[in-house]
Amino acid sequence: MASTSRTPTGRGRGGRGDGSSSLPPPPSTLPLIIEEFFIVVYEDPLVKKALPKKFADYLDGQEPAKVYLRAADCGPRLWTVEVLFDGQGRMYLDKGWENFAIAHGVDFGCFVHFKYEGDDVLTVKVFDGTMCRKYYYSDDEDTDDESDDDVKPCIHPL
Repeated sequence: MASTSRTPTGRGRGGRGDGSSSLPPPPSTLPLIIEEFFIVVYEDPLVKKALPKKFADYLDGQEPAKVYLRAADCGPRLWTVEVLFDGQGRMYLDKGWENFAIAHGVDFGCFVHFKYEGDDVLTVKVFDGTMCRKYYYSDDEDTDDESDDDVKPCIHPL
């Protein structure tokens, strides 16, 4: 019995038969865009927090001295947080993180979602240990000129 071999015709799923493809380029050729990421709080929620290395890489050598955190759906207040870099490409939220964490109820087991808005601003959503988001509303009596050293929350859970 003679064996026959089949030659692919290029007319498989999605093919046009002419060898070209309308598929997007493979992921390795796409630009690296890291706009959203999260951290899980496994240790003391009030100490400095490491951000994903891919996010630090996304900043492409820019090492801001500080970032500004804004709680999602909680008004215009920005919390100033100093940033540390360890020389190994890791980025940490440092001074100012503790006040933000206290005011927004960040605790063990929380998931903290960050969205980079540009200009060193990160919008933050906090999810508790049950995987439910903590919602807040803004307090009209608060002003933007409050010191970040004031740990009194400017927001209240719903």
